[in-house]
Amino acid sequence: MRCRKCNTKAVIGLPRHNAAFCKVCFNEYVHDQVRRAIKAERMFNRDDRILVAVSGGKDSLALWDILLKLGYRTDALYVDLGIADYSIKSREKVEQFAHMAAQSHGAALLIHTVQQEEGAGIRELADLIHRPTCSACGTIKRYQFNRAAVEHGYDVLATGHNLDDEAARLLGNVLHWQEEYLDKQSPNLPASVEGFAKKVKPLYRLAERETAAYAVLNGIDYIVEECPMAKGSKMLLYKEVLNRLETESPGTKQAFYWGFLEKQARVRPTTPAMTEKDRLTLHPCATCGQPTTAEVCSYCKMMVRAKASIPDS
Repeated sequence: MRCRKCNTKAVIGLPRHNAAFCKVCFNEYVHDQVRRAIKAERMFNRDDRILVAVSGGKDSLALWDILLKLGYRTDALYVDLGIADYSIKSREKVEQFAHMAAQSHGAALLIHTVQQEEGAGIRELADLIHRPTCSACGTIKRYQFNRAAVEHGYDVLATGHNLDDEAARLLGNVLHWQEEYLDKQSPNLPASVEGFAKKVKPLYRLAERETAAYAVLNGIDYIVEECPMAKGSKMLLYKEVLNRLETESPGTKQAFYWGFLEKQARVRPTTPAMTEKDRLTLHPCATCGQPTTAEVCSYCKMMVRAKASIPDS
């Protein structure tokens, strides 16, 4: 197997592109895909301060690495969920990478510890409020990522969602005809109201296998294990289904998700951050001030329920 660009020995084949690359040319391919994503979706520019949401996994750490190497001013935020050994290992991976990023690029790492700030680990919080762990986790992470980006003055919040993630999410939304979610599924969600950070997904043109290969080839040490709380997740099922289709017909995920984006762009030339209905109903949370459609946002409601359920000492 030879590299398509330089004809040296290839280290990875990409069936959906009918191509193979050596390490150097593969890195160029990955960087080019991210550049094209940033330009096509007008995600950010050289003057913007970017905050990457990192988890210790391959995608978010690869994204941080790529943006730094492309010359963007990029820091990161890690939310420590307090999931026993999993959180300990993932935090170690993040702090290890952050140390190198600080030395080579002057990048900074912010850390939010759920055990300290919310009063209990994510599993305990979910039990207290009688909600699925993934639901409670999503509420906390969305809230804290947005809060950190706004309070620390970042222009953009970037997440490591890749092509596989977005295709699986799209499949779930289509299967259940969740039109409201379909309307908002985009690699770029501008900040249309005060208190909401702009959110972007620069890896949407890259498959999960490609970000994993990038991490391995560039010596990025990441946590390989899936979050133990994700067992039974519908998203994992959707990914498995799409992987089987991709094996039989390379390029299926790309055609599915990119085709959706193309049709979306034709129907709506510019991507609104939210619907007109949202704009009319959003207002500051009475407790924390972040935008919400209710008097009190879902995060603050969750924390009130959690504190009320903690037995008196």
